Amino acid sequence: MLDHPPAPGWRRRARKPLIGLLVCLLLLCAASLAGVLWLQAKVESNLQRLPDTFTGLTDRPAKPTSGSAADAVNILVLGTDTRSDAPTTGAEAPGWVPGQARSDTMLLIHLDGDRRSASVISIPRDSWVDIPGHGKGKVNWAYSFGGPNLTVETVEKMTDVRIDHLATVDWGGFEALTDAIGGVDIDIPKTVYDSARDVRWEAGRHHLDGEQALLYVRQRHGLQDGDLDRVARQQAFLRTLLAQTLEQELRKNPDQVLDLIALFAKHASVDEDWSTTQMAKLAASLRNLRTNDISYLTVPTDGTGMVGDQSVVRLDPSRDRDLWRAVREDRMAAWADDNPDLLTPDVVR
Repeated sequence: MLDHPPAPGWRRRARKPLIGLLVCLLLLCAASLAGVLWLQAKVESNLQRLPDTFTGLTDRPAKPTSGSAADAVNILVLGTDTRSDAPTTGAEAPGWVPGQARSDTMLLIHLDGDRRSASVISIPRDSWVDIPGHGKGKVNWAYSFGGPNLTVETVEKMTDVRIDHLATVDWGGFEALTDAIGGVDIDIPKTVYDSARDVRWEAGRHHLDGEQALLYVRQRHGLQDGDLDRVARQQAFLRTLLAQTLEQELRKNPDQVLDLIALFAKHASVDEDWSTTQMAKLAASLRNLRTNDISYLTVPTDGTGMVGDQSVVRLDPSRDRDLWRAVREDRMAAWADDNPDLLTPDVVR
């Protein structure tokens, strides 16, 4: 049951490519029959496909047909808040079930057309938006109302950005992936207490395993800006995981790349139009992308407020329009340089 009715120095280039090793391995896989069979056995057979993700959507934002924007890719990534003991993503999942889960985390990943930079844009789950066919509501209600299809429609209406692909992963997958790479180091600047989960986080550096990481990225009680601070934590964790794992650990243990791909597939669901071959080609196109070429930010907001008994996040229409225009026109690198105050800092609350 739902608890509510569904009713400029930071851009220095890193020395090592972000996913150079991963790309090399994927290319080796794609170049051989054995590699194709591996992809089919370890990835395709484990991925849960989300049918009809884009079926029936009308008045969608147009996909640019010229310039760098034509080659840009927008991927909507959802972290689902499971309301059942049964998995909601992965090969054993039954697929989306009405009311069973909400999109507890929502990220729009924009890959620039030239593949030299990327942006990870968080949309707070409590953002008060128009949900087609359902009036106003929190953006995460869309997943409960109508699954991936309505979620895509809601985000496209809100941003006027065309979504190319969608992927979901549940919290069990997040925990397993964190454990698989040996945990992640996070700095906490000030001691905080999570009253909802009775967890006290002491100031300092923490090495988090999967269970601890889940507690860290889900906290909002005890944080000054609640859900907005939680979003910042999620971005900080993701950035650290990429930098720590893909640039360090995987260079020491190349075999772990393939293990992580297979593990991710067990806990992920993607739209049925996104083939594993397309995923491999997309990864290959990112071979020169580096950690410091990725910007992390939250969609501009006017803070939080109340609508009835609902605590909501109010979006900032004027600054939002500029952001989403930059995404559509594939100008996010320049936009990030012009809006450093909106970028997530290295250390968050």
